[in-house]
Amino acid sequence: MSAKKPILRIWSNRQYTTMVSGGVPSYITSWMQRVGIGWLAWEMTHSALWLGIVAAADLAPMIFMGAFAGAITDRNNPLKQMRLSQSLLFLQAVALSVLQFLGIMSIEVLVGLALFAGLVYPFHQAARHSVLVGVVEREDFAPAIGADSALFHASRFVGPALAGLVIPAVGVQGTFFAHVLGSFAFVTALHMIKLLRRVDRKGHRGTLMQDITDGFSYVRAHRGIFPLFILLTFACIFLRPLQDMYPAFAGRVYGSDAVGLSWLNSATGVGALISAAWIATRGRLQGLTTFAYGGMFLFSVSTLVFVSSDQLWIGVIAAGFCGFFLNNLTTSVQTLAQSSVSDAMRGRVMGLYALIWRGIPAVGALAGGLAADLIGIRATFAVAALVCIAAVILAIPFLRRIIDAMEHPND
Repeated sequence: MSAKKPILRIWSNRQYTTMVSGGVPSYITSWMQRVGIGWLAWEMTHSALWLGIVAAADLAPMIFMGAFAGAITDRNNPLKQMRLSQSLLFLQAVALSVLQFLGIMSIEVLVGLALFAGLVYPFHQAARHSVLVGVVEREDFAPAIGADSALFHASRFVGPALAGLVIPAVGVQGTFFAHVLGSFAFVTALHMIKLLRRVDRKGHRGTLMQDITDGFSYVRAHRGIFPLFILLTFACIFLRPLQDMYPAFAGRVYGSDAVGLSWLNSATGVGALISAAWIATRGRLQGLTTFAYGGMFLFSVSTLVFVSSDQLWIGVIAAGFCGFFLNNLTTSVQTLAQSSVSDAMRGRVMGLYALIWRGIPAVGALAGGLAADLIGIRATFAVAALVCIAAVILAIPFLRRIIDAMEHPND
C-alpha cells in the first residue's frame, strides 16, 4: 500500500479522477433539473399529491427493477452499461429542454419523462457502484466513496443555488438545458476511462432469476448488511421523501418561491457535503456503524425541528442538519456494504442498496403527498420522524453484532 494518505492517494489515480471530475458537471446540473421539475410541477398543479406522483414516477421503477439491474450488472461489463444508461439520461434531458422550450409541456408529459429516467436509473446506479470501486484498490474504497459522495453533495449545494438564479431569470427551461450540457460531459468522461480491477464473475451459474434470488439470500443471511439495509429502509420510506416535498414547504408553509426552494435544497446539500467530506478524510471503516445509527436518530430529530416552524430561516438551518445526518447514514451504509461484499455479488447487493435508496422513497413520497393533502404536510412528517426514532431505539440491541460483522470481519 502506498505511504500516501488515502484521501491523497485516490486523487493520484487518473481513472478515478477522470470519472469523478467528468461526473461533477452532471451532478450539478441534475440538481438544477430536479429543482426545475419540482417547481414546474408545483406551478402547474399547486398540489402536494402531484409532487408525490412526479417523485414516484422518477423513483418507483427502482423498486421493481433494482434487483434485476443488479443481476444484469453482475453478468456484464458495468462500464459499458453505465455509458449506455448515461446516454439515455442525456436524451431525457434533451427532451425536457426541447418540450419546455416549445411550450408544450404538461404535467402528464412531465410525469412520463420522469418515469423514463426512473426506468433507466436502476441500471445506471447498479453499474455506477461497480465502476466506482472498479477504478481503485480495495483499501481505497472508503475514501473513494466518501470523496465521490462529497462532490455529489457539493453539487447538491451548487445546483439548487444556480437553479435559484436561473429560474427567476429565464424559467425552468434554463435548468433543463443546463443538464443537457452536464449530462453530455459525463458521457464523454465515461468513454475516457477503463476499469483497473478485474471483476470476479464466478458467482452466477444459474438463470437470471436465480441470480436475483441469490442476491436477496446473500443480503438476508449477512449479519451486518441486512440490519443496516432495514434501518436505511425506514429512513427512506418515512423521512427521505421530505426533500421531494420542499416545493410544498417553500410555497405553502414558508410563503416563499423558487428562491426559497433553492435555499432549502442548497442547505441540505451543504450539510451532506460536510458529512461526506468528514467521512472521506477519515478514510477508515471503524466507527461507520455508529455514524449510521447516529445519523438515523439525529436526522429524525432534525426533521422534527424542520416541521416545527413556519419561518424559512429555521427551515433552512434544519434542512442543513437533515442533509448532514442523512448522509452520515447513507454513506456509512454504502461504504460498509461495498467493503464487505464480494465482487461476484457486488452488482446485486448494491442494486438492492439502490432499490432502497432510490426506489423505496417513491412509496413514501406518494403516501406522504396524499397524507399531506389530508392532514397537513407538517403533521405528516412529524409522525414520520417519531416512527424513525422508535426504529433506531428498537435496533440498538443489534449494534454490537453489526460492528463485529462490518468493521472487524476477520477478527
